[in-house]
Amino acid sequence: MSYSKKRYFVYTLLTLFIMLIPFITINDNHVLLLSFDKLQFHFLGSVYSVSELYVMPFLLMFLFIGIFAMTSMFGRIWCGWSCPQTIFRVIYRDLIEGTILDLRKINNKQKDIDYNKKSNQIKKYVALILWFIITLVISSNFMLYFIPPEDFFVYIQNPADHSFMIIFILTVALFLVYDIVFMKENFCVYICPYSRIQSVLYDDDTKQVSYDYNRGGKVYENNVKSIFKVKQWSNNEECTTCEACVKVCPTHIDIRKGLQVECINCLECSDACSTVMGKLNKESLINWGSTNTVINKKNVSIFTKKNLTYFVSLFLCIFLAFYFSLEKEDFLVNANKTTELYSKKENGIISNNYILTIHNTQDKDYTFDIRLLENKDFKIKRFDSFELKAGEKTKKILILETTEDFEKLEKKPSKISIEIFTKENEKVKVTRQIAFFYPKN
Repeated sequence: MSYSKKRYFVYTLLTLFIMLIPFITINDNHVLLLSFDKLQFHFLGSVYSVSELYVMPFLLMFLFIGIFAMTSMFGRIWCGWSCPQTIFRVIYRDLIEGTILDLRKINNKQKDIDYNKKSNQIKKYVALILWFIITLVISSNFMLYFIPPEDFFVYIQNPADHSFMIIFILTVALFLVYDIVFMKENFCVYICPYSRIQSVLYDDDTKQVSYDYNRGGKVYENNVKSIFKVKQWSNNEECTTCEACVKVCPTHIDIRKGLQVECINCLECSDACSTVMGKLNKESLINWGSTNTVINKKNVSIFTKKNLTYFVSLFLCIFLAFYFSLEKEDFLVNANKTTELYSKKENGIISNNYILTIHNTQDKDYTFDIRLLENKDFKIKRFDSFELKAGEKTKKILILETTEDFEKLEKKPSKISIEIFTKENEKVKVTRQIAFFYPKN
């Protein structure tokens, strides 16, 4: 199977996966959702409030370290096989323009479309309309990662009441039209920062698109094209200079020059060379392999010191994310003192006032109450149990006071442990330590 067919298969799987993720739920929670409306982050069925996103830094570190590790080992495989920019260009250039409307040849991306023909001009507008419809679907699906589908399809029925969402979808769609139709591969070459850092991550063990000049001969000397005298197979110069690899390249480079920042590892040049060399019963001169394997003919192990460092770093990120996710609380509680530090009565009783902010992050309605933990010198003077619906939050007054004259207390603790629990299920609870103030002298 050619690299192109493998890429199309990967593109299809990734597209279906990304389109379906917003609709997948675990225990009525989404697999991946960052809801600005509800201030929640859903990840693999767990729900985190914006105030408990301590898992996010480790996930971001895993993402960036993973990109570096992947590039170090497999080159720009992301660009050619997974990047939305590349997938969208294949859909527009190869599927719409090439296959459906027959505006260009897929195996010759260097030849521009002849717009002097009126039929081609009409086809160009048809291509733009088809692509704009597809971009609306893409931008709507992208929005589902921020607005859950059950809300999105309700909002879309009342566009006037959700103008920001409509403007966002149209803006993303129009940007994709400009990017894919007019900017083309220039985005990869001049704008994308990933192409600029790849050379720092590469070494002789990195898999990349490599031209085997040991077999094909050096077509370029110091990036200046050599003049071939008489090409003879007896001289082991197998490159026929047909330049099929150049015509098919979407970023308009000649891979025979060696590694270039524009190369996106799509391997279309390898397929083109395989077709030509296959007619001569020879293997392709262009392969996906490291310099050591293709040029120096060395065996390369994936378990190098550098790669092992990446593996350990990725494992630590996942471990720490999992560890801190276990610290997730059943609901959120913030305890804040009022402006008055304490109040002293004539009998020596000291009281402190607090404002509790309680956020029910569960998907059920609960009745909340409070109790003191292992402290007989204090009591709750004021706190009324209350019912809180799923997703809502409220503020309540809590007043604590000493059971007797604070001067008679053997120990004068400065912190008190309280437990907020639900009457329906006392396992759903949160413990807090709050400061208790009283006169020191």
